Amino acid sequence: MSHAFGLAIESLVAVLLLVTIGYCTLLNRRLKRLRADEHSMRAMIGELITATEIAERAIGSLKLTVRECDENLGAQLQSGAALSAKLSKQVASGEGVLDRLTQIALAARPSRAEIAVAEEAMVDEIDVPEAVAPRARSANAKALLAAAQAFSERQRMSGLAA
Repeated sequence: MSHAFGLAIESLVAVLLLVTIGYCTLLNRRLKRLRADEHSMRAMIGELITATEIAERAIGSLKLTVRECDENLGAQLQSGAALSAKLSKQVASGEGVLDRLTQIALAARPSRAEIAVAEEAMVDEIDVPEAVAPRARSANAKALLAAAQAFSERQRMSGLAA
């Protein structure tokens, strides 16, 4: 019995050794996978750190760009406001000049009596015979010129002309 009992114990130890060897092989495979994952994780962490650094630099340059744009836009807004004010003054000045020109044009309008004289001169021109027409036209033109000069002188004397 002692021999059978020893054989049973030796067999049990052999089986346990086989189970231990199997478990160690399984454990070895898992450790290899873990090490391979560790290398890929280290590579991934390195890439993540690099991407983070690039992003930080990009954010810094974006902040600088935003600051520059803000300064440029502020300067352009101030310039635009100054130009708008200048244009408003020029428009107001132009309206004043237009008002004065309107007053001058109204003052330079011929009176009704002068209009009547000019109409008579035109009617006379129509009634003039063909042979006398060139001399009559020049006489009428001279009369109109003299009337316009007299009107102009009268306006200057009254102070209405510019």
